[in-house]
Amino acid sequence: MTVIRPRLHAPVAPTALHGLSTERTWARLYRYRLLATDTAIILAATIGAVFVRFGFDDAAAPAAVFHIDYLYLSLIIATTWLFTLSVYHTRDARVVGLGVSEYRRVVSATATTFGLLAILFLVAKVDIARGYFVVALPAGLAGVLFSRWLWRHWLIRQRIFDHYLSRALVVGRFDDVDYVVRQIHQKSGAAYNVVGAALDTGKRKGAKKDAEMRRRIAGPEREVPIVSDLSGVADAAARLGADTVIVAGRALSSGDFVRKLAWKLEGTATELVLASPLTDVAGPRIHFRPVEGLPLIHVEIPQFEGGKHVLKRAFDFFVSGIALLLLSPLFLAIAVLVKLDDNGPVVFAQERVGRNGERFTMYKFRSMVVDAEARLAALQEKNDGNGLLFKLKHDPRVTRVGHYLRKFSLDELPQLVNVFLGDMSLVGPRPPLPSEVEGYENHVHRRLYIKPGLTGMWQVNGRSDLSWEESVRLDLYYVENWSLTGDLVIMWRTVKVLTHPVGAY
Repeated sequence: MTVIRPRLHAPVAPTALHGLSTERTWARLYRYRLLATDTAIILAATIGAVFVRFGFDDAAAPAAVFHIDYLYLSLIIATTWLFTLSVYHTRDARVVGLGVSEYRRVVSATATTFGLLAILFLVAKVDIARGYFVVALPAGLAGVLFSRWLWRHWLIRQRIFDHYLSRALVVGRFDDVDYVVRQIHQKSGAAYNVVGAALDTGKRKGAKKDAEMRRRIAGPEREVPIVSDLSGVADAAARLGADTVIVAGRALSSGDFVRKLAWKLEGTATELVLASPLTDVAGPRIHFRPVEGLPLIHVEIPQFEGGKHVLKRAFDFFVSGIALLLLSPLFLAIAVLVKLDDNGPVVFAQERVGRNGERFTMYKFRSMVVDAEARLAALQEKNDGNGLLFKLKHDPRVTRVGHYLRKFSLDELPQLVNVFLGDMSLVGPRPPLPSEVEGYENHVHRRLYIKPGLTGMWQVNGRSDLSWEESVRLDLYYVENWSLTGDLVIMWRTVKVLTHPVGAY
């Protein structure tokens, strides 16, 4: 049997499907768990807000809690809150485990709940202590978000062992199918277990080379079987017990294939998913607009000026200023250690290239010997870096203190000064050296469209372990798709990376 060898998941024979948990089963059980957790947290927040508002020692507190008006009020708020969470599909199987998308829906549902209730109480002239809302809203929202975060990490751990996954059949041309399968298997939260592939074997240029391509693509682990051509997709999905059929990539040999496949899947519980060929375009930039049955996909053009960037600068200024004040004792301690190590300068200053090619002086705690730059030429042949970057895993120029500073990225803390001054941002592409920029290909200069960052996609995805091409791809993806919400996620992931360093040397 001809196979695609991606990275994970072995095929499951049709005879072994009996008793396996399908998407409908695990999704229903998971929704019940989320509902139970949400209900407990929201009831605790609404009832607990009464105690906080009236005080635990106040004689009025027990009466307020069990007073019929406040009892009804808590039940009304809790019921409305839970209903709105359902309306916003916060427990939908297509959303759970995705992180930001799920959290955003929870926040939107909560804001809608309290907005509507505030208007309702105002119109109905319901007299209610404002302190009650002030406590119940943030407490309940924080509790629900934290529980969703815990459930998400539990779900991801389960999916590592092939649990709580939707069984997927991927359809399309060989290279498109292979790309989609590999991407799914590389993402721990992808939610799919690819159990088969159906190839487009229609007449086209290069189709005869498919067999050769298959022989060349061979991963070291498990296999995904090719179970059908385009004519047998629906039957193959039923035979494999697939929850989802994913149509990958570009237009197939049959122009109306998707429509006919949808007809064949009618009456089944199998979902039909189209994998967009728009690589490296984030979801918020994609909008759908049907025009007389023609589904148009609008892709927003990246903007590098305007209100979003003003807000980003304000956020950088505020957060970096607070961080410099709070971390000043740590700065002093590191400075003393660096000085005692070899009595050299504490701060290392180096010219870097910022937004629109403007050069600035970037500051770091010195982690190498004083004459590190002079010794660079002798180490070039041992370079472990990729592309234009010089990296050496066991660089003899790194000092004893510098080794630990680099491991936990403490040497980069003085860059908060650069952020405060406006040369850098908290999140952005890696700040390049002038020599690197001189060697850029034309498209790589897009990295300079926004300010470089103290952290970024490169920091939370492997750092020095990344290839040059992957580093560039991540930076360009960020430049074109950044958002303030995404920045907060990257900053949170950076905290986790600092506690478990990867690629730091």
